Amino acid sequence: MRLGIIAEIHANLPALEAALEAVRAQSVDQVLAIGDLVGYGPHPKQVLKKLDREGISCVPGAADERVAFSLPSEARQGVGDITIEWTRRQIGKPELSFLRSLRPRHKLKLAGGRFLAMHGLPDKPEFKVDLEAPLYELIDLLADLKVRWAVISGRHIPLHRSAGNGLVIDPGSVGLTLGGEPGADVLILDELADHTLQVRYIKVDYDYAQTIFDLAAWELPPVLADVIRQGRFPQ
Repeated sequence: MRLGIIAEIHANLPALEAALEAVRAQSVDQVLAIGDLVGYGPHPKQVLKKLDREGISCVPGAADERVAFSLPSEARQGVGDITIEWTRRQIGKPELSFLRSLRPRHKLKLAGGRFLAMHGLPDKPEFKVDLEAPLYELIDLLADLKVRWAVISGRHIPLHRSAGNGLVIDPGSVGLTLGGEPGADVLILDELADHTLQVRYIKVDYDYAQTIFDLAAWELPPVLADVIRQGRFPQ
């Protein structure tokens, strides 16, 4: 089994298109998208239409739920709130229905154990799991989730850690990476013959000039263009 996982697309269509092309070049068996699909970026309608049209299995992130259900959040202020409100005005009933139909997690039974992919936690997509926490906390997390492997997005930075005989993995971000290098983050997982998972990250170049142009055209916060150019928030 080979899985391609994308996360934190954040309404960035050129990044999504490049990420999907890179994933499919790896001959994956399945593509999973684990929120945030929208928020921050200038292409919410186009991104949701593409994911729906191509049959990509998606789960919602915190931004997706805020858009779909008009939920308030103390965790997102300033730029986040501005782009969430703007996104609500851009999408229509088909996109709202798509967001509202998303299940909170992907569950798979692999030969070596149970696998779970989600944004944050199953009942708290806004929660940011600390992958740099003490090892025992990650082992307890896998035990609580009743899985061997967990892919959890939310930090926008690719990272994985062994925890007992399992792994906790963050795929990074397709549309708004914060790892210090511009481009789209893609995660490839291979189930090996010994029933372990091999983790590979791919950094995908894309035409971010188009995204930056569209951010300016819609008068969205200029700091977002800086983040996309630099792969991090400006110091």
